[in-house]
Amino acid sequence: MRLPSWSDSKSFVRCLSKKRLHNYYLLRRSYQKARSGAVPEISGFPLAISVEPTTACNLRCPECPSGLRSFSRPTGNADLKMYQELLDQIGDRLLYLTLYFQGEPLIHPQFCDLVRLAADKKIYTISSTNGHFLSERICVDICKSGLSRLIISLDGATQESYEQYRIGGLLSKVIDGTRLLAETKKRLGRGPHIVVQTIAFRQNESELEEISKLAKDMGADEWIIKTAQVYGGPESTERLPHSDQLRRYHVDGDKRQIISDLENACWRMWHSAVITWDGKVVPCCFDKDATHVLGDIAEEPFVKIWHGNRYRSMRAQIFNDRKSIDICANCSEGCKVWIEPSRVI
Repeated sequence: MRLPSWSDSKSFVRCLSKKRLHNYYLLRRSYQKARSGAVPEISGFPLAISVEPTTACNLRCPECPSGLRSFSRPTGNADLKMYQELLDQIGDRLLYLTLYFQGEPLIHPQFCDLVRLAADKKIYTISSTNGHFLSERICVDICKSGLSRLIISLDGATQESYEQYRIGGLLSKVIDGTRLLAETKKRLGRGPHIVVQTIAFRQNESELEEISKLAKDMGADEWIIKTAQVYGGPESTERLPHSDQLRRYHVDGDKRQIISDLENACWRMWHSAVITWDGKVVPCCFDKDATHVLGDIAEEPFVKIWHGNRYRSMRAQIFNDRKSIDICANCSEGCKVWIEPSRVI
């Protein structure tokens, strides 16, 4: 949870409460006990959750299951009632809610209602978009919804470089939409912290300074660089930047290996959870196809799932033999790579 600007930090601090701070203490204490060799039992409830509004997407990004249409799980939109029940259970202890997992969140017809329900409970809310749905009406609704932070993907300074990854996308539409959101925020005197995010690829690594200037010109509050996560064969490796500093992998020809100290521990399994649009609870954002389902909030309360046998078993496996868990193999946690510092614009 990086909060680099003063205004964004104030937005986060306003979400703090005694109950949320106590919940953090319980989580941290039980995690440290587990790390010291005790039975990995958990106290408290997650500080953060990610809820997937939809798996649908308008683009065809080649390293994304939504873009590739490669999911084995169904496509759909999150149910507002089920989401409200989840917030009623854990909202008073939840500090941070991400309305994004796979798909394009703004495709959900009630996206701003999802935000508003969380904001009403004083939860810090964040989402991520490819920037193609930022119409005048949507920009007004987003600014009024209480969304704390919006990440807008911008992976090139020219249409030629941008569309090599954002297949089917229009750079001009992202630029115009981001400008409109920034102008709407200024006009209304409220709105999300606007973050322009660039995933570093081979085709855009020479454009990073130009993208930084473009982000400032669009009215963004912040610009950040993210290292690429890839899944495929040699064609995926070829997308990675030449610079070692911009990669999370060791690269040898068309072979790659993640730069990570994969210890038998994982703070994410203590402080956060991911919930798919149809209510499946999965360990983290690396389980994109929901292959490790730990429960279903459509069938039982989240509070029961969080302390249930399947979660308990997976936490124990992580502390005993994390390398045997397939989704951990591509995990960036523990990566010792250079990341461009956030630039507050």
